[in-house]
Amino acid sequence: MKIFKHIPNILTCSNLFCGCLALVQAFEGDLIWAAYWVGIAAVFDFLDGFAARLLKAASPIGKDLDSLADMVTFGVVPGVVMYLLIQISTTNTADPLSNVPYIQYSAFVIPVFSALRLARFNNDSRQTHSFIGLPTPANALFFCALPLLAASAPSAIKMYIMTSMSVSVLLFLCVLFSFLLIAPLPMFSLKFKNFLWKENATRYLFLFFSIILLLMWQQAAISFIILLYIVFSVAHNFITKNQ
Repeated sequence: MKIFKHIPNILTCSNLFCGCLALVQAFEGDLIWAAYWVGIAAVFDFLDGFAARLLKAASPIGKDLDSLADMVTFGVVPGVVMYLLIQISTTNTADPLSNVPYIQYSAFVIPVFSALRLARFNNDSRQTHSFIGLPTPANALFFCALPLLAASAPSAIKMYIMTSMSVSVLLFLCVLFSFLLIAPLPMFSLKFKNFLWKENATRYLFLFFSIILLLMWQQAAISFIILLYIVFSVAHNFITKNQ
């Protein structure tokens, strides 16, 4: 039935709707629920591509719609979240950057580089089954989960996290991850062509350690899982080149 062909686009629009709700929560100062909505949007983002392949409903409109939705949810939202986190961190007058006027606006390098990342992705045929540069959903989950990490981390590391969230550290993260978005760094995807260990060892190990982290720290583990994804991608590239 033709109606099934619209399912991928409906899922993409659900991603965008969740992104809008995340923005509302961020503007209202509830960064925890902003993070939850981004997480739900990431699920829709995964499902729309899966549905498009399953139903053979991929289309140029669907591809463009996906990027437009991702720009809001995984580009604008993390920029706003970091804007607010940097603004909060300016109260720490011990950090010299906290006294720089309008320093919080530096957070918007994230939407700018997310737009560049998405534009490149749409025009790069090499990124069908893997990625070159950090995917925007992973980037957004890292930043939007920082408030979850600060609120829900184990007590043994919570104080360290709270004190390390200075303007300098947050600005460094903005610049570093913006570079990773457009860096010529191959990164594996979670698309399985088959389930053989030899061809999917990196994916299986990443999923195993991610589950362990989630069981240990629940939602506080999300930012660490994104860091783990980056480390595994770098290790996978190194091992592949030296085989």
